[in-house]
Amino acid sequence: MGEFTLELNEDQKQVRDWLHGFAADVIRPAAAEWDEREETPWPIIQEAAKLGIYSLDFYAQQFFDPTGLGIPLTMEELFWGDAGIALSIVGTGLAAVGVLANGTEEQIGTWVPQMYGDATDVKVAAFCSSEPDAGSDVAAMRTRAVYDEAKDEWVLNGTKTWATNGGIAHVHVVVAVVDPELGSKGHASFIVPPGTPGLSQGQKFQKHGIRASHTAEVVLEDVRVPGHCLLGGKEKLDERLARAREKSRSGGESVKNAAMATFEASRPAVGAMAVGTARAAYEVALDYAKTRVQFGRPIIENQGVAFQLADMRTRIDAARLLVWRASWMATAGKPFTSAEGSMSKLYASEVAKEVTAQAIQILGGNGYTREYPVERMHRDAAIYTIFEGTSEIQRMVISRALAK
Repeated sequence: MGEFTLELNEDQKQVRDWLHGFAADVIRPAAAEWDEREETPWPIIQEAAKLGIYSLDFYAQQFFDPTGLGIPLTMEELFWGDAGIALSIVGTGLAAVGVLANGTEEQIGTWVPQMYGDATDVKVAAFCSSEPDAGSDVAAMRTRAVYDEAKDEWVLNGTKTWATNGGIAHVHVVVAVVDPELGSKGHASFIVPPGTPGLSQGQKFQKHGIRASHTAEVVLEDVRVPGHCLLGGKEKLDERLARAREKSRSGGESVKNAAMATFEASRPAVGAMAVGTARAAYEVALDYAKTRVQFGRPIIENQGVAFQLADMRTRIDAARLLVWRASWMATAGKPFTSAEGSMSKLYASEVAKEVTAQAIQILGGNGYTREYPVERMHRDAAIYTIFEGTSEIQRMVISRALAK
């Protein structure tokens, strides 16, 4: 039996240190500016593309890391730099995962490279699932896709919301209802190619945090896409719908839907994002506590502050281990029998909120100002308990897994 180890190999250490350098030298100095501007930081994405960080090749290498740790290491370091800018850099990945999870090899080879563009012509992509009346309740989705057999085209109508890169994306991946009677099992995912008539950006949201990341509505009005833009193809869809109808009649095991397959694959990565933000706030608080003198000594010598820092570090390390476990399990093909992916996302996101709040408390009045980054980090951390499945949804998923 091989020796158990949590030690990173040399390649992983090199990638981690390289990403940390980019986060420290490029992302962090620009974080406050782009947070205030509330705009997509195209110059930062361009710089990431030039260095090879924003590229299909880089993310493919990390995705296929045999230990499963490539993606969580990447997310932690970039989000340690700044959550808003980092989400602008990695946001395309959710759309890419949507294609990887549901598409054919030909579709993957055709569309995923177009999502990134290249170092001289950077592109972004958007994954469009949530709707004004269908966030956590995916069964309430109303966006419809109707097949026009005569033209071999799908016609999409509806409104998507909370779409990262929505409206500014080169490629949109849209989840739509193809069989309303099947509820969430009657969904499918579609590629909307660049320049397709009928797709437009709706409201752009002004957010509490992650303000450098573009979030908007996507409006679909008689959007026609070729048949080959149905991810997985029509034959596979027809077979899946037939199984779902049969299982519905017999009361058998349910069939997964397209959106859930994407979110399930990405939850440990979101946990790693949260770990990065929590670690960043903890480090600011630790440095401050070592240098801030009150009553004649650094405040870290006060037990009340020291114990807070001890708890912060412990929770961050525990969250990271849950993320690493889920990431390793996914790569090793081990099923999440106890919803380990949801566990990692739930715990890490809650830790990020707690740790960033504690960091503000340790900095006192300074922590409440924009002169120090923990105020921004605390605003950013709030999103982790909301997007890609709220904490309440994660608890529901976990409890259902335990009840089986």
